[in-house]
Amino acid sequence: MSEIAAYVHHGAALITPAVVDKVLRKLPLWKAEFTQIEAPGFPHLIDQLEFLADAVEDFAEGAYKDLPYHAFAGAVFAITYAHKKFDLIPDYNHQVGRADDSSIVRSVLIQHEKAFARYAAAQGLEWERITVEP
Repeated sequence: MSEIAAYVHHGAALITPAVVDKVLRKLPLWKAEFTQIEAPGFPHLIDQLEFLADAVEDFAEGAYKDLPYHAFAGAVFAITYAHKKFDLIPDYNHQVGRADDSSIVRSVLIQHEKAFARYAAAQGLEWERITVEP
């Protein structure tokens, strides 16, 4: 397992119902913040974050019940991590500040590709549009 995948696995294991409640209360604001990300080196990051945020909302609200909990927890971890301003690579470093965010998000998408592909299909989205590219 790669170091990023192991980090994501560990972070997802720390997601509790209390964490989910906090994230759900903040998620509308975070989704708006995600649309303002300026990361030309990571052109898919905004769409990927919006996709994961929608999956989290749909699962938590019961609108989509077929997402495995470990995929849900990974998505919660990824959007929480991306929201942080000071993480492994601080976001204010415009050239590479989102590299770690992109790596975390892509790791979640890759680790749970089948589950998220099914979710995308159920939502009428093309999985290829979500992509696991940076």
